[in-house]
Amino acid sequence: MGLLKNIEWMSPNKSTIVYKLDLKNDYVSKGSVLTVREGQNAIFCHKGKMADVFLPGFYKLDTNSIPILTKLMSWKYGFENPFKSDIYFVNTHQFTNFKWGTVNPILVRDKDFGAVQVRGFGTYSFKVDDPYIFMQELSGAHSTFSTSEITDYLRSKAVMCVTTAIGESKVPVLDLAGNLMALAEMVEKYMRPEFKKLGIALTKLIFENFSLPDEIQKAINKRTIMTMERETLDVHMAHAQADALKTAAGNPGAGTMMGPMMGVGMGMGMGNMMGNMMGRQMQGMAGGNMGGGPQKVPCPKCGAQINAGAKFCPECGQATGEVCPKCKAPVKSGAKFCPECGTSLQASCPKCGKGVPAGTKFCPECGEKI
Repeated sequence: MGLLKNIEWMSPNKSTIVYKLDLKNDYVSKGSVLTVREGQNAIFCHKGKMADVFLPGFYKLDTNSIPILTKLMSWKYGFENPFKSDIYFVNTHQFTNFKWGTVNPILVRDKDFGAVQVRGFGTYSFKVDDPYIFMQELSGAHSTFSTSEITDYLRSKAVMCVTTAIGESKVPVLDLAGNLMALAEMVEKYMRPEFKKLGIALTKLIFENFSLPDEIQKAINKRTIMTMERETLDVHMAHAQADALKTAAGNPGAGTMMGPMMGVGMGMGMGNMMGNMMGRQMQGMAGGNMGGGPQKVPCPKCGAQINAGAKFCPECGQATGEVCPKCKAPVKSGAKFCPECGTSLQASCPKCGKGVPAGTKFCPECGEKI
């Protein structure tokens, strides 16, 4: 029977979270000592039940140092005889730079593009904060337990919290890249309680990038190119107009200025035409209508909106201009005869002989009734 004199774990593998001491034929005696280094905790376990937890330090094993184990083993008179117990060392150092990523895209509602699928990527760091809870929740009966055996589980927790945070943030898709730190803080708020249930502390979470579906990325790129082309065209037109004006200023005389001024007018007209074409194209991409329908004017009688140039209001039948007193056809202001029936549109005052428009009831000069 071998008696353990100094119980310790040198922790040669930095990725190992839990290490079970291999006792084989060794026993723990009253004279044994326990050394727990910085970044470690030691746990004694009896028949699958977690007992005493030891923080970093040097311990002489006796009844006072292992009270829970003493109670579990029913030592009525204290710790006197050698015994066997499962002894675990838990690595409490910080484990860093573990990757997380959304295996399936996250569906978010965006005001510009509607329902959009996005993917997120980043890293996280953690450490064992409560070895007792951690051993109860995750360790099982393994002799060793490495980070690779729990990272998949922790990653699923991270993705769940990322999905919840993005859904609640309402951040537009185009603004996600500018809000990575704020989103990381939101995700940490959801992840910390989930990790704490496992005896683990989340020390850091980082968003590295978001990716969008190809069709959304192409639409964004196309919109950017169109905007750049419009700005470039405006600059070119401004330069062309400035050059034309400069040329015109250098040519004295009205006659000699006709050519340059015509060039200016043509340049400005071409610029306006190209600008309008580009504007309609940009507006069409946004789903608007620059459409140029007929101009509307109000009816002089009922106020209904009617097409400019219409002769009669379609709502009340009111003529929109002067009309012939006989056939009611529209006539131009100041016309002497109706172009439809030939009726004279002017009359003369029987008293003063002043010519007045047909249909006038009183002479504007002498007041005589017509």
